[in-house]
Amino acid sequence: MATSRRQFIKISALGAGSLALAGTAFELAKGSSILGKISGEKENGPLRTPTYCEICFWQCAGWVYKDADGNIQKIIGNDDDQHCNGRFCPRGTGGVGQYHDEDRLKTPLIRTSEGGKDSFREASWDEALDYIAEKLKKIAAEHGPECVALFTHGSGGAHFGHMLKAFGSESIAAPSFAQCRGPREVGFLTTFGDIIYSPERIDIRDTRCMVLIGSHLGENMHNGQVQEMSDAIDKGATIITVDPRFSTAASKSKYWLPIKPATDMALLLSWINVIIENEWYDKDYVERYTFGFAELKEHVKTFTPEWAYGITTIDPNIIRETAREMHNAAPSVIVNPGRHVTWYGDDTQRLRAVAILTALLGSWGRRGGYYKPDKLNLPSYPVPPFPKPKRSPIEAYGGKYVLANEVVANGLCDATIPTVTDQCNFKAWIVNGTNLLAAFPNQANTMQAIQALQLLVVVDTMPIELTGYADVVLPECTYLERYDMIRNSGHRQPNVALRMPAVEPKYNTKPASWMAKELAGKLGLSAWFPWKDMEELLDWQFKQVGTSLEEMKRIGVKNYPREFDDLYFSPGEDVIFNTNTGKIELYSTDMENEGFAPLPVYTAHEEPPEGFYRLNYGRAPMHTFSRTANNPNLTDLMDENVLWVNPKVAKLWGLENDQMVKLKNQDDILSTFAIKVRVTERIRWDSVYMVHGFGHNNKKLSRAHGRGINDTELVSRVHIDPVMGGTGMRGNFVTFITDFDMSGKEAEA
Repeated sequence: MATSRRQFIKISALGAGSLALAGTAFELAKGSSILGKISGEKENGPLRTPTYCEICFWQCAGWVYKDADGNIQKIIGNDDDQHCNGRFCPRGTGGVGQYHDEDRLKTPLIRTSEGGKDSFREASWDEALDYIAEKLKKIAAEHGPECVALFTHGSGGAHFGHMLKAFGSESIAAPSFAQCRGPREVGFLTTFGDIIYSPERIDIRDTRCMVLIGSHLGENMHNGQVQEMSDAIDKGATIITVDPRFSTAASKSKYWLPIKPATDMALLLSWINVIIENEWYDKDYVERYTFGFAELKEHVKTFTPEWAYGITTIDPNIIRETAREMHNAAPSVIVNPGRHVTWYGDDTQRLRAVAILTALLGSWGRRGGYYKPDKLNLPSYPVPPFPKPKRSPIEAYGGKYVLANEVVANGLCDATIPTVTDQCNFKAWIVNGTNLLAAFPNQANTMQAIQALQLLVVVDTMPIELTGYADVVLPECTYLERYDMIRNSGHRQPNVALRMPAVEPKYNTKPASWMAKELAGKLGLSAWFPWKDMEELLDWQFKQVGTSLEEMKRIGVKNYPREFDDLYFSPGEDVIFNTNTGKIELYSTDMENEGFAPLPVYTAHEEPPEGFYRLNYGRAPMHTFSRTANNPNLTDLMDENVLWVNPKVAKLWGLENDQMVKLKNQDDILSTFAIKVRVTERIRWDSVYMVHGFGHNNKKLSRAHGRGINDTELVSRVHIDPVMGGTGMRGNFVTFITDFDMSGKEAEA
């Protein structure tokens, strides 16, 4: 079929048809049911089965409790899990809402075109997978398997990634890197020779001082960290929050620095200046472990608090006072690297400044600073070597971003758009667990890439906007209905966790593990999937690390002792860092070798045009990205976002609380829907703020459709980080539109 004009198709009630009722994902050849194999534990009556959460990336381990009839009643934390310490956050306890959501995708769908109009028709699983396999074979024959890409942000990605590597492509990317945490990983990698990981290696429970720079900890529910932060505050730790908004973290802080947006680098450089000029740095640590201190000292001489004041609007006395607080707490101090740090395009350099400050304070490898996480060496099930691709993902985006330690998702998206010079644009995307139209900024660019595809396969539990542009939609069962790969996470102690199905899948949905294995068989790749089922695979892996599937079904989580006593550096220990010099590189040779500034520099960023305000966005404790906006349990807590507006700005525009407004950005893009105004002193006058993840335009998301504004559609101006490809998204500005028709175009979305 022609792909030059891919039409959006509204997912209808197709999923309720006969195919959706034909069977469940785990019906086996002999008719046995997966629930016949579940040997859950009983505690105080109800049956319970182990899981780890998929509502956010923290993946807390827990127990799914059911009543005597097998109905899910609740999900609670596993006491032995280091991610959650037995306590789930609002998102995690709301996971049962994902299972019960009646708007879920229910059966495979295939795009058809008749009379110039596209529509979906129901398909059997065999038909849908046959269709995909034939398309993939054709693309591989004509262009090479490297021209197939996988975008993923969820547990299913491990299964599809394994299949794609067997097919001959390593073009596998997650928006969690270049749209989120990538700059901090590269910033710390080029300084310490190691990354931050997830969960982050920050020792909050023993810290005496923590600095949060634009980090919404407490609103972004990093569960274990929020618990540790609460305990640290109770023990007297100083919290310093740098944010143009009086966030939840700011409300718990000794110091709130309401910085002018886009000037964080100036503040960091001035802190470095103060700490060096006052000799508040850890002299023994710096002499023993670092490279380039003399160059750094000379570099920051002019970056005084008075210099920074003219840029940041932060009082020089406060800059000095907060630097002293860090010094007094050192080495038990954390300058928090954050998580979503793709802001302005110079983000790797900003995170380099955070890493340098960390080194000067001597907190890397020290109690109350940064610990060394430990992780099990979990063997993979034996399979043949993967074929070597003829083309790497880095080649796909022209050899740029060579310091990126993961594949750059927006680089693959850009490389999908045809050019006269590129011999292999991506021809097919498989997208699992991520709504790229909300994850990627500059939606027009994403749509241009989608229009160029010969095949778009979307695998999801919900009818997200991207499904409307798919050639094939594959309905994935929820995490409560499936096995997944072992959660093997680095933490203070090595640990593994099991996810197993608590109930059979609803409708005609299936797990990604089944889809990938079946599709591999149709592609002639069965040799790379030699296990009978997930139980065989998991049991084999568990037995390699001294446990078994049977034991893990009983305990859910298993912690292991560290092999070495190396959570922190020993006093006077000689440490060789994984850098070119073997030292902590204050002066980065990697950055210099690639033509970037070896020491962080301040860059002035664009100011808002007259009548416009910088668009800032963030998180809420009950929602994750855009994936939970339709969850019935969580929409009860928050069903739309609101727009924070400073009272001075509200007075200027005549805005009142709960007034509905639309927003228009600097590129004349108007928001599809309207948003309620919240007039508050908790935000500066030069910016506005909303929670990300709302404003869905697919009517089949019955609770999320039209509720609030989708901030991503207003992020049309993107500042690419040249070091690692991150998409700086906070260089967009909006103004208020108060005169509009509420029953207008949004009703047609």
